[in-house]
Amino acid sequence: MKSENTLFNYSSKDNHVDLDLITINPRHEQSFLYHSEIGIDKIEALKKMMAYVEIHHQKENSYTIQWIELGEGELNTSYFRGKNMYDVLDKFFYQRDPNLYKIYSINLNPTS
Repeated sequence: MKSENTLFNYSSKDNHVDLDLITINPRHEQSFLYHSEIGIDKIEALKKMMAYVEIHHQKENSYTIQWIELGEGELNTSYFRGKNMYDVLDKFFYQRDPNLYKIYSINLNPTS
C-alpha cells in the first residue's frame, strides 16, 4: 500500500475517534474505503488500523468487482477484502452516490 495512494480520515464522535483508511486507485483515480476503526483517541485508532493492515485483513475474503461510472462507459475492475459481499459493497459505495455507478459483477476470489 503506497502512501501517496492512501488517506487517513479521522473524525471525532462523542467519546471516541473514527478512523477511515481510504485507498485511491491511480489508474481510474477513484477512492474506496479500505477499513474503519474506532479508538478512544487517534493513537489507539491508528494502532488498531495498523494491526488490521498487518494481520487481520488476510483473514477476510477477497472479492473482485467489475463496474462502470455511469456516463463514462469504461469497465473498471477493483479488488476488496471483506467479511461478505455486503461489507465489500459498503466499501465500494463509501461516500459516493450509488445511482451513479453500475456493478456488473462481484465475485468471491478463490483462496489459496
